[in-house]
This record gives sequence, structure tokens and C-alpha cells, in this order.
Amino acid sequence: QVHPVESGGGLVQPGASLRLSCAASGDTLGHYALGWFRQVPMRKREAISCISTRDGDSDSDTYYEDSVKGRFTISRDNAKNMVYLDMLNLKPEDTGVYFCAASRLSGIVVIADWGYDFWGQGTQVTVSS
Repeated sequence: QVHPVESGGGLVQPGASLRLSCAASGDTLGHYALGWFRQVPMRKREAISCISTRDGDSDSDTYYEDSVKGRFTISRDNAKNMVYLDMLNLKPEDTGVYFCAASRLSGIVVIADWGYDFWGQGTQVTVSS
């Protein structure tokens, strides 16, 4: 098992940048596909960016929701048991609670939330002027 813990959220103005971090205790993150999900009130939790157990060097190893393509980058550091979400040029519509999740499925990018086995508590990102 892994226990993800997110950090790095906050209140920022439009156009700003943030880096979300997810630290995991327990098992080695390298064994898990990982994802960042966003939850906003009255809407279903959605996958923002996901990465397979591979290094993420190929486009097939990552997924980005259309609205964040070119602005967000997911990366993983298995040696540090960390996964990151670098968010550039933030927009008000990026506001929400961001969750880090780990899936036992290996070798593929997991986009569906039901494919994930372990979830963090979330970190709030608010983009507002």
C-alpha cells in the first residue's frame, strides 16, 4: 500500500504558477501508475493528468486533460517517492481540490478514477484575482 499526501496548493492570481507535490509513504511509488484529479463542487472528479509506471518520456506514458495541455506537466521521481504537477499560466477554471492517486495497474496510463486504489486528502488550488 501507499499513502499519498499532497502539498503545494494555494491562492494565486490568474497567470501564476504552482507546483503540486505528492509524497508517498509505504510502498515504492515506482510500482504504481499515478494521477492528479480535480474536484469542484457539483461536478464529477476528473482526471487532470496521469502518468504510467514508465519514465514518462514518451507521450504515450502521460495523459493531460484538454484544457491543461501545454500548461501542466506531470512528472515522477521514483527515487524520492514523489510525483509532481507543475502548473503554469493558471486560470480561474483551474480552481478546485487536487487529489493525488496511485493505481496498482502497471505499464499503462490510468485515466478512470475507479482504476485507482489509493488517494490523498487533496490540496486546494484557487485561482482568482
